[in-house]
Amino acid sequence: MTTLTIRKKLISYLADADDSTVKAIYTLLKNDIKEEGTFKLTEEQLQILDEEHHLHMTGQSKSYTAEESIQIILGKRSF
Repeated sequence: MTTLTIRKKLISYLADADDSTVKAIYTLLKNDIKEEGTFKLTEEQLQILDEEHHLHMTGQSKSYTAEESIQIILGKRSF
């Protein structure tokens, strides 16, 4: 059975399942379900963010205000 077929069967089943069954399935899967708008960074990405944060906090990198950023994006200011 293909994963597409399995997905269709699950969707169909869950649409008609009783509340306790849906809650039980959710309990089994909730750690794997990503909340809307969330994502997980890799260790490499976290390290890059830590380095950039350190540079910012120690004044070793250039920072821009929101207005300056908009002006740069619009091409009205260079960085």
